[in-house]
Amino acid sequence: MEKQKNAVGRRKEAVTRVFLSKGDGKITVNGKDYKTYFPLVYLQNQVEAPLNTTESLNKYDIVINATGGGVKGQAEAAKLGIARALLEVSAEFRPVLKAAGLLKRDPRSVERKKPGRKKARKSFQFSKR
Repeated sequence: MEKQKNAVGRRKEAVTRVFLSKGDGKITVNGKDYKTYFPLVYLQNQVEAPLNTTESLNKYDIVINATGGGVKGQAEAAKLGIARALLEVSAEFRPVLKAAGLLKRDPRSVERKKPGRKKARKSFQFSKR
């Protein structure tokens, strides 16, 4: 791998740009260490998931630019971005990542609010009399 590889990950309203280069396993999100950016352990595990499945946790330095959405959406978008960037590094990772379900974009997003209702599906309280 001669230069950095990049990929995009999306989830809900969150979009992350992932830049992967040879290194010693440093992951930065918006200029901060990922453990300070994602303080919850399960979100840190989401970010590490593609690296753990391919057993390449301390082989690459990763820089992530995250915008939009919330922390959970950004963490899951980063997961997809890292998985896609690893594919660009080596095609051998594909079966492993695919089996773990890390190459699939989660299509679920917030349903729009409908007119005459409180939220997308919640209605106002019904009064018979």
